Amino acid sequence: MLGVYNLNEPDFLSSQFQSRKTTTNETLMNVPYLRLGAALTLFRTRAYATEARERVKIVGAGPRDGLENESAVIPPAVKAELVNRLTNARLEIIESGSFVSPKWVAQMAGTPEVLKTMQRVKGLHCPVLSPSEFLYTDEIAVFTAATDAFSKANTNCTVAESLERLDVVLKRATKEGLRVRECIYVSVVDPVKVKDISHALLDMGWYEVSLSDTVGTGDPTTIAKLLRTGHYHHTYGMSIANILASLEYGLHMFDSSVGGLGGCLYSPGATGNVATEDVLYALRGSKYETPGDLNAIAEVGTWISKMLNWTNSSCVGKAHEVRRAREQLEKERERDGGSAESISAKL
Repeated sequence: MLGVYNLNEPDFLSSQFQSRKTTTNETLMNVPYLRLGAALTLFRTRAYATEARERVKIVGAGPRDGLENESAVIPPAVKAELVNRLTNARLEIIESGSFVSPKWVAQMAGTPEVLKTMQRVKGLHCPVLSPSEFLYTDEIAVFTAATDAFSKANTNCTVAESLERLDVVLKRATKEGLRVRECIYVSVVDPVKVKDISHALLDMGWYEVSLSDTVGTGDPTTIAKLLRTGHYHHTYGMSIANILASLEYGLHMFDSSVGGLGGCLYSPGATGNVATEDVLYALRGSKYETPGDLNAIAEVGTWISKMLNWTNSSCVGKAHEVRRAREQLEKERERDGGSAESISAKL
């Protein structure tokens, strides 16, 4: 059953719905933001305990967004292994690399090798950030910004120039049969400007628009005004709260990074992405169904953090590490006849 979700909310989409209070599919499909199937999640009625759980999609951005800010060079084999481990942990969408110039983002060198050597399983999508090249992938992601200042810092062009470039990329990608998703970098900007850019992208034909809280300063109040797919950073510790608020407004797809890896090359002070483990833990037992094996993903977070000499910033990941350490010590006690006191001392 479909129903218009909270028509009186002061978000930037509400004006699209004021004159469309019918619930028929025919009318709903005429609403600009509902031309794409994923956008139908904006329309729902209250969920009851007997109803099927709502599906939430999680994009594992660790192999791309999580690694590109690292200073040490990471071999393609390690990046491919990270993708493989996340695949085995049952994530369904994994950002696997980038075709941007290594001169600008050194960590993304070797992406073709990663794509050629990583394992492929049915149902797995591996979008690649790509301003022009479409090699070894069935889906690309591109980026723009909501302000000229950040757009110039990130892609050396204005927002208007960026949209012109993206139109060319979209037409070529569509011709070659690729899925394409768009992420808008957002900080403290006018919601109307974000709306206008989102409309322009959807009118071009992008199947999905993701809003990125680039510097991690967003909060549930501001998030309520910006509806679409979410990409949140944990700079001020608000990423999980922002996701929970976003769910109430109909968003059902979120980017995350195992172990909280990441940052932003062009946003000094922005810390890691929201951790995949923390998102899954926050939603477990809720009305939302998520992909992925929580324990397996936590293991991946521990592994990649050690590989990069990175402090695991996932709360769930750190708790998982402590639990595993305790379990190991208990096994040693059983084997060696140690006491509980000695175990506590080691912990």
